[in-house]
Order: sequence, then structure tokens, then C-alpha cells
Amino acid sequence: MGMTMTQKILAAHAGLDKVCAGQLIEADLDLVLGNDITSPVAIHEMDKMKVDGVFHKDKIALVLDHFVPNKDIKSAEHCKCVREFACKHEITNYFDVGEMGIEHALLPEKGLTVAGDVIIGADSHTCTYGALGAFSTGVGSTDMAAGMATGKAWFKVPSAIKINIVGKPQKWVSGKDVILHLIGMIGVDGALYKSLEFVGDGIKNLSMDDRFTIANMAIEAGAKNGIFPVDAIAEDYMKEHSKRPYQIFEADADACYDAEYTIDLSTLKSTVSFPHLPENTHTIDEVGDIKIDQVVIGSCTNGRLEDLKIAAEILKGRKVKKGLRVIVIPATQKIYLDAMEAGYIRTFIEAGAVVSTPTCGPCLGGYMGILAAGERCVSTTNRNFVGRMGHVDSEIYLASPAVAAASAITGKISGPDEL
Repeated sequence: MGMTMTQKILAAHAGLDKVCAGQLIEADLDLVLGNDITSPVAIHEMDKMKVDGVFHKDKIALVLDHFVPNKDIKSAEHCKCVREFACKHEITNYFDVGEMGIEHALLPEKGLTVAGDVIIGADSHTCTYGALGAFSTGVGSTDMAAGMATGKAWFKVPSAIKINIVGKPQKWVSGKDVILHLIGMIGVDGALYKSLEFVGDGIKNLSMDDRFTIANMAIEAGAKNGIFPVDAIAEDYMKEHSKRPYQIFEADADACYDAEYTIDLSTLKSTVSFPHLPENTHTIDEVGDIKIDQVVIGSCTNGRLEDLKIAAEILKGRKVKKGLRVIVIPATQKIYLDAMEAGYIRTFIEAGAVVSTPTCGPCLGGYMGILAAGERCVSTTNRNFVGRMGHVDSEIYLASPAVAAASAITGKISGPDEL
């Protein structure tokens, strides 16, 4: 029996010719990631280990992004802890205010993640880098500490689900619609501790930004990771952003999959995830009349340049509905600058939106858009759990940038074709 793409990467990093689902392995790490919330816990665990330094100062990335610029004293103390650790150990890839961005958009942009890597991060959406053909997954802060100290991590080799992508999407349908549709199909535990492996001719019709979005939300189906094959589009991205060598792994023809699903992009509609789970999905024509109070366009899921371009195209020459709050958050400083040069930032402000510095902010109920009781938000973020963005009696509707922007104009959940 052959190996899946994920299994081949793990085998190579464990120094083994072959691995199989369920096998426990120890693998070498190419990158260990932490942020301002999870890193302090890992740093304190490393202190308990009494280890002498980190395994490799170039293979650790510390990104201050969740509550940055600091929203309160506690977040300031967390950032101080990480800042002092980064200075003490001369961490090469340390990103603070002015340089920071939302971690899962920043690291590929900086060329720190490439095909064939094994990456762990103390953040569940670390699975984003599977878009480039890497094995990347979220871990706890204790595992992050062990990774920073030793450069290794234990894994149970996951089995896999094959997702065949075919067809070409219609206008306004994006990667967010693909992944919400998939989660709606299989549920939030439909891929529990499995690898979601995307294949098919339709992948060529998905941009890198689409793929990052899809891989980012693999965890919302319970997956250990999501991964795409490395094609010319992915190679062009890596060559543009990274100087690191990369390695392409391909699944064997006789690789074993627990299940297979097909998604036809040509028939896909804009999709919205209702409260309070990502699996509670409805197509835009099934939504009905749902008035909203806030729109958030940003996050590690949908804060990239293509996302802002789509939103700006819809908002240009139009106004945000009176009484509605619209918050736009470019995912990195470079994206912010590129959006500024393209005129998107002006479009947002003239429409009546506000534009924030790069931050996770409202996605996890941090700041920059907390909801009060009874308020509803259309958000391009990745989770809509109870209380995720504020009060437990608030509601979050997950959607694409196109739906979020259209909804900002109408004041209710709407598709761009309704304008």
C-alpha cells in the first residue's frame, strides 16, 4: 500500500522509508511558530526544562499578532515576555509592532514556509501552510516548548481523506466558499485527526490566496492538516517569496484514503456559516432576511490582498449602510501597503469603513470589534463559536469577502449579485 502526500513528508522527516496511519514517529522540524498568547506559556515551560538555548535561532518564528498593538496591561506583559526571549536567544524571525502581521499570512509572505516542510505552531490555524505542499499543524504550548528546545516533535501519522476539486468557479465564488461548503458536507469532526488532501484539475483555478484560505480552515473540519499538491502556481509563489530550497512530495497512486469527496467549483454558490458552528452552512439563496450590526473583513483566513481587492471592488462608489460598523484588517504590513497603492484603503474609508493595523483582533474576541449582546456580525474569520467575538448572546456569520462587502452595503446578509 502506498503513502499519501502527508505520510511521505512525515516519513522523510522521521528518517524512515515508509510510515502508515496510526504509527507514532519522531520527526525533525523545519519551523516552530508561536504568537503573543501561546509563546509565553511555551517560554515558561522551557524555563522548567533548564535547556541551554534553542535548537536553531533561524527555525523559530515568534509573531506578536493577537493583541498587538497591546490592548491592555496583560497583553503588554505577554509581549514583553516574548520580546525578552527573542532578544536573549537572538531569534532571527521575530516580528513585533511595525514588522508584524497575522502570523499565517506573514510567514509565507516572508518565505519561511515552503513545500516539503514539517511545521508546528502553537496556534490551531498553522495548517495554513499546507497550501504550499508542507505538512503543518497546530500544537499545544508544551509541544512548542519541546520543539524550540529539541527541533523535534512526536506525531501520530494521520490517515487521509481525498478531496477532488473539479471545474471553474463562478464570479464572486472563492476559496472561503469551497472550505465552508466542505465543512458543511462532512461536519466539524468529519476529518478528525486526518489529513485533508486536495487533488484534481480544478485546483489550477484556485489562486494561492484561495488555497491558503482552504488549508487554513482544515482544522474546522477537525483535520490534523490540509495539503495541496505543488503545481506551477505554488512554485511561482515560493520562488517569488523565498530563497529556501523546497521539496515536492506526491501521493502514491495506490495511497489509501478513508473517504473521497468531489467538489465541483462550477456549481458552487456563495456560502454562509450560521451560528454557532462552521458546519451550519447555507448557500446565499437560502439565507433569508438577516439584519446585521457589524462586518469584519480580515484575519489569517481572509485578510490577504486578493480578499481586499474583492471587497474594494464591491464597495467602490457605494456606502456602508447607516448604523453598520465595518472593520477592515489587512493581514500584514506589506498587504496594507499594496492595498494602499492599489487604492483599496481609500475605497474602504470613503465607503464608511475603518481600517486597522494588522492584528487578529476581533476574530478571537480580543479587541477592534467586540460584539455586545444581541448583535450580529458577518465576518471573514474562521470560527463562529458561542462568544467567540464577544458576548455569548451575539452571533457570527462566516462568509467570503464578497458576501461580507455586499452585506456591508445592504445592512443584511447579501450576495454581490443582490446589489
